[in-house]
Amino acid sequence: VDLVESGGGSVQAGGSLRLSCAASGTTYTPGSMGWFRQAPGNEREGVASISRDGTAKYGDSVKGRFTISINDAGSTIYLQMNNLQPEDTAMYICAADFLWNSRLLSELQVSDHYTWGQGTQVTVSS
Repeated sequence: VDLVESGGGSVQAGGSLRLSCAASGTTYTPGSMGWFRQAPGNEREGVASISRDGTAKYGDSVKGRFTISINDAGSTIYLQMNNLQPEDTAMYICAADFLWNSRLLSELQVSDHYTWGQGTQVTVSS
């Protein structure tokens, strides 16, 4: 299983970016998918997650600015990021949880049993 991320880049403060993450190489649908981010020297932080039924959860620092969505097939997620700030600068990493009875990703918890993407860099300048 691979998670292919795209959409990162560099923007000025107040700008917007849209990230995508597509699961491939499997016929199984993840129970939930989400985004984490990690800046140098910092721990991995949960940004947003979405379950197959569309239930979303956001980290406190991005509420009201970021929106996560999922396609009908449940295999691709999107993260619309608006009003980006320099503190949003990080590597954004996609995660998928194929265990449908697990609530870890729905609660933005890090877990070794997720499938992880390679990450896409987001840089916000002031």
